[in-house]
Amino acid sequence: MSRIFPGMILPTTVVGSYPAKKQGGISGIFDPFREAVRIAVADQVAAGIDIISDGQVRGDMVGMFTGLIPGIRGNEVIGPVSPAAGPITVSDTRYAISRAPRVKGIITGPSTLSFALHIATPSYRGREELAIDLALALSREAGFLEEAGVSIIQVDEPILSTGAADPATAADALDLVVGKVSVPVCLHVCGNLQGVIDDLLSMRIDILDGEFAKSPENLALFRDHDIGQKMIGFGCIDSSRPDVEEVSAIRARIEDALAVFAPDQLLIDPDCGLRMLPRDSAFSKLSRMVEAVRQVRQSL
Repeated sequence: MSRIFPGMILPTTVVGSYPAKKQGGISGIFDPFREAVRIAVADQVAAGIDIISDGQVRGDMVGMFTGLIPGIRGNEVIGPVSPAAGPITVSDTRYAISRAPRVKGIITGPSTLSFALHIATPSYRGREELAIDLALALSREAGFLEEAGVSIIQVDEPILSTGAADPATAADALDLVVGKVSVPVCLHVCGNLQGVIDDLLSMRIDILDGEFAKSPENLALFRDHDIGQKMIGFGCIDSSRPDVEEVSAIRARIEDALAVFAPDQLLIDPDCGLRMLPRDSAFSKLSRMVEAVRQVRQSL
């Protein structure tokens, strides 16, 4: 059974985003993404995902947070950063919670946000200082998500695989974001983890989530690393391509992972968010992933 989710073996989840389309007409005037949230949640439930998200349909992973954080205008930091006036993602997350027993809350990480922004103020001498203030601002969102009832809080830090961000600052910033929550914490990092795996495994997280379909070389990295009590979010479907993998191919990837990790160490998901794919492709990928997991569960 799963280390973090009792009674579940190889639990399935999503990394976060789902294809979205603004709603037109009168109903779309007040909330053009309300229907997109409903569709994203319904599709994940219909596909059989164990731990769903709200679909992150309201914008890109940067703008949906920075657009509501004081001190930021557009893609520029124009003054000291402070927490948003209220919750940013909680309303959509609560809707997801009303439709599924397990939901993850998702926050774009402070290091990634700091590199996505242009510093146009003397308030910050560099991105490290900005990342710390962003982390302090985002910690409030983490608290709101826990209060709402999420099962996991995931922090997305794709910048960490590039080597551009200082790992010590990234670790400190992550601690500030989620250090006060009691739910399991997942860190999602895209790309090849070759140069950062030791830094990532040293961070105080419960789950390290990565790409293993598009970046199969990542699996080999873990053969020589002890993950301790952590779980691994195993990306087993390629989020960058619309063509849908066969169930047999997805199952083979999961079986490869089981040669390295014990079943209770794995959480199964796509490589990354599915936002850029056609909806039918995204849904088919999730459905086939769930079927592959079902077959693997039967064989264990």
